[in-house]
Amino acid sequence: MSGLDRRLSAVADAAGLPAGIAVAVRVPGGDATLCRGTTDRRGGAPVTDRTRFEVGSVSKTFTALLLAEMAARGDVALDDPAGTRGHRVTLEHLATHTSGLPRLPPGLLRTAWRSWYTNPYGRYPPERLLPALARTRVRREPGTRVHYSNFGVGLLGRLLAEEAGTDYGTLLTARVLDPLGLRDTTADRSLPQAVGHRHGRPLPPWDIPALPGAGAVRSSAADLLRYLAALTGPDAAVPGGGPLRAALREVVRPRVTGPGGPALPLAWSTRERPGHVLYHHSGGTRGSTAFAGFCPEHGVHVVALAATGPTLRGRFIQSAYLLLRSLAAEAAERTGERG
Repeated sequence: MSGLDRRLSAVADAAGLPAGIAVAVRVPGGDATLCRGTTDRRGGAPVTDRTRFEVGSVSKTFTALLLAEMAARGDVALDDPAGTRGHRVTLEHLATHTSGLPRLPPGLLRTAWRSWYTNPYGRYPPERLLPALARTRVRREPGTRVHYSNFGVGLLGRLLAEEAGTDYGTLLTARVLDPLGLRDTTADRSLPQAVGHRHGRPLPPWDIPALPGAGAVRSSAADLLRYLAALTGPDAAVPGGGPLRAALREVVRPRVTGPGGPALPLAWSTRERPGHVLYHHSGGTRGSTAFAGFCPEHGVHVVALAATGPTLRGRFIQSAYLLLRSLAAEAAERTGERG
């Protein structure tokens, strides 16, 4: 086993309970992938780099790219209003978690308690979302502070789909997934995927009908590596140019969304390191855990997927992030030695 394979194995070990797992990296020297387990502990097929996993909040990065693509086409503008009461919240505020909206829409918890440990969003119908928005006041001046909001990014996905006259999954597939060749990636819960688990118990597919832009996407390790590579190399990913190539550049560009506010890309979290920046996002459903991260300066990409839900003591996401950080640091050192 090579040194890189051992490091991938350490990330997989951090998932804890036995589960289907896929960990993959892409660096300038090539790709490496480690897959473990089966798609269903009760007798599924072996996990491969094409196995779909629920990626939870990593979905938000796809919604942000969809926003940037539609803005590049002229369908919407980043400073278009989102229809909130009081303060003027824009689509850009929704994509950067600076809208001031609460984490969840009003009324969701009342519908969630019966299925809290399996599908807490499944009983909240789409028709409640806009009425909930109408009676919601933002908690702080938009653009000034980051406050993570599933409500905000879920609302963004809804508004983009309404603008296009279709549903979120269909729009995402047409504008982002198909053009980038992401054949395993979907917002359709009916397609085959790794069965999720919570404390070893199998769970039904994650359902988030009112807020698909916040957490409905499923993807594979192979597709997520391709997706991250498109973000670091938009010219190669979209050789013909056009709105999607522009969107791939725009989505990672830091921007200040309000007076005195932080400089943020759309949806991605960032961490500055000496000589480079790490972009990353994690996600979790009740039955899955996901991490995606990249370093554009050094062409480092890391994906980690597990068919077991996040836990308070879980180290899977942290281990994947530390792998990204160390691979980027090593690449920076090699670049410095050559320079």
